[in-house]
Amino acid sequence: MKGPLFFAKILLFGEYGIIKDSKALSIPYNFYRGALKIPDQQTQVNEASHIKLKAFAAYLKTLDAEIVNFDWNRLDRDLDQKMYFDSSIPQGYGVGSSGALVAAIYDQYAICKITVLENLTKEKLQYLKKVFGLMESFFHGKSSGLDPLNSYLSLPILINSKEHIETTGIPSQQTSGKGAVFLIDSGTSGETAPMVSIFMENMKQEAFSNMMRDQFIKYSDACIEDFLQGNLNSLFGNIKSLSALVLNNFEPMIPNRFRQLWQKGIESNDYYLKLCGSGGGGFILGFAEDFEIAQKALKGYPLEVVYRF
Repeated sequence: MKGPLFFAKILLFGEYGIIKDSKALSIPYNFYRGALKIPDQQTQVNEASHIKLKAFAAYLKTLDAEIVNFDWNRLDRDLDQKMYFDSSIPQGYGVGSSGALVAAIYDQYAICKITVLENLTKEKLQYLKKVFGLMESFFHGKSSGLDPLNSYLSLPILINSKEHIETTGIPSQQTSGKGAVFLIDSGTSGETAPMVSIFMENMKQEAFSNMMRDQFIKYSDACIEDFLQGNLNSLFGNIKSLSALVLNNFEPMIPNRFRQLWQKGIESNDYYLKLCGSGGGGFILGFAEDFEIAQKALKGYPLEVVYRF
């Protein structure tokens, strides 16, 4: 058996703000992908992935069957055959490795599942997000469900608020465009749960909470509007403000060796950096009006283009 492919995702805007009910925009990223596999004579089992899958299945059995239920006989039978998740999505890099796994399990084993082919009403999307949030909590302690939703639908997702999510179109890529959204590999993985824990502690401080409400969410929401409308001049102005705000207020989430690089981008306007997911390691997201200039400024760092303007 080789299950359908499920892609990585990139949260372009909305990291951390989404916890406080700001907007968020997430897009699928098909450079990285994963699928459920049962090994045959030619395939060596991924033992670590298989063990994790068994633990995940045990956790799923504790969920309320009224909300989501699975074909346990088939799932247990496949696990007995050493099923694992064959994935190129790097773990702890903020691009949805656990989200793709959750989507794959739901797709293969959920009973009465909502499929991508049906009319995806607001209620159905909300239900899927809730189910995926419950499922992915096994990996992160608490999950919004956005990563698996993006991977499952393989469509850009716009979150307007906790109660209002929708699939959305994004402007077509300009393959020969000068501008780009890109990833920088920080060289280390990060863990979501500790970073979210630090953020929640910071939110207890009035100054930090006010900054989130009055500045972070304002700039993040504006970036989403600009991106969806194709207002590039305004977009890069808002990304610069957002980048500076993150540099000054999210110190634990930015790997130390990238703080100077972050500042250099803001001062030179050659590129702007922001968190990719919860931060602390993994990928860092970059935006440049002229990608060639950014490449020169970031010489020596591995860059991966996600989207062309």
